Amino acid sequence: MNRTISIKQYYGSRQGMLKKYDRLARKDAFRGSTAEEYAVWKASARKTLENLLGFDKMENCPLHPQLLEKTELPQGILREKILLQVEPEVYMPVFILIPHRKLSSREPDKKPDCFMALPGHMGAGKYSVAGCCEIPAVKDAIHKFNYDYGMQLAKLGYVALCPDCRGFGERRDEGLQNDTEDAFLNSTCFQLAHMAEPLGETVAGMCTWDVMRLLDYIYERDEWNLNTIGCLGFSGGGMQTLWAAAMDDRIRQAVISGYLYGYKDSLLLLNNNCSCNYVPHLWEHFDMGDIASLIAPRPLLVQSCKDDHLNGPRGLLNVLEQMDIVRNAYRLYGKEELLIHDIREGGHCFHGEPLAETLAFFAEAEPCKSGRDGV
Repeated sequence: MNRTISIKQYYGSRQGMLKKYDRLARKDAFRGSTAEEYAVWKASARKTLENLLGFDKMENCPLHPQLLEKTELPQGILREKILLQVEPEVYMPVFILIPHRKLSSREPDKKPDCFMALPGHMGAGKYSVAGCCEIPAVKDAIHKFNYDYGMQLAKLGYVALCPDCRGFGERRDEGLQNDTEDAFLNSTCFQLAHMAEPLGETVAGMCTWDVMRLLDYIYERDEWNLNTIGCLGFSGGGMQTLWAAAMDDRIRQAVISGYLYGYKDSLLLLNNNCSCNYVPHLWEHFDMGDIASLIAPRPLLVQSCKDDHLNGPRGLLNVLEQMDIVRNAYRLYGKEELLIHDIREGGHCFHGEPLAETLAFFAEAEPCKSGRDGV
């Protein structure tokens, strides 16, 4: 016997929300036509984004780095595990993959180049990114998403810093602090968002803050080339790379994979995405292409897959519209060649094939000015 009734017509909210989006969204997009106007807009946009992310609630503190482990890996790579204090009593574990000198130094007298390799979802945080194939569940995640891009960078000779972002790996909050495979691979972004947003914070803001603290650590340690610091991430790691590179010019080059598309299609129509994607009031001010354009004119590789479901119902068209916004910012500086859009076949997955060639090309590019305050 049926215990419910069949509802013939539903009265949901999405159509009204879509019309609201069309009426209210992206009011602070760049409207100028010169690099000088862009620089003014960039400073203003960053200030708006800091407020939206909840940076005023973030608390600075000494990093107090602790070396917890040192492991020699068979690939000729030393793996350090360090612990950083990113806010008072808030800690971030990081795997650092350090290639032996013969791998990392194309020019022996210069400091090695380094990349921050940021994790996405369903990969147990740093464990997949750092290539911990000895863990069966991690090995499967690496096979599914090509998730070990930190290890891939290390094999190319880069020092790769692979952190657990908030809610992932060893930073899972109470809801998933157990050793089942689902809990181990998953994240507590949902719980974090429910704790953070009533306090005026956001998961995206906390993750961006933590990447900036990792940059502080790179500067404090001063063992690697500060003029070439890179950031790479797939999916949720691409989200973190987008935000961090947009907000901090100490990131000299960026690789965003599986995460650059229009908000309306990918986060409003597709409204069942992880809570870490959502920042209150963000859509009123900017679309994703506006945020990515803050990276200009630094070298940027964006990787999209044709059949990635996260692109939304219009597929690559939704991505290409945002790339046009970003390309316009690079055009203002005459640096369009430093924006590369790598389009691949298939679904939601990282592709490492263009890395070596693209990063070598970026290395030949004229470096932009460094510093957090702008280009």
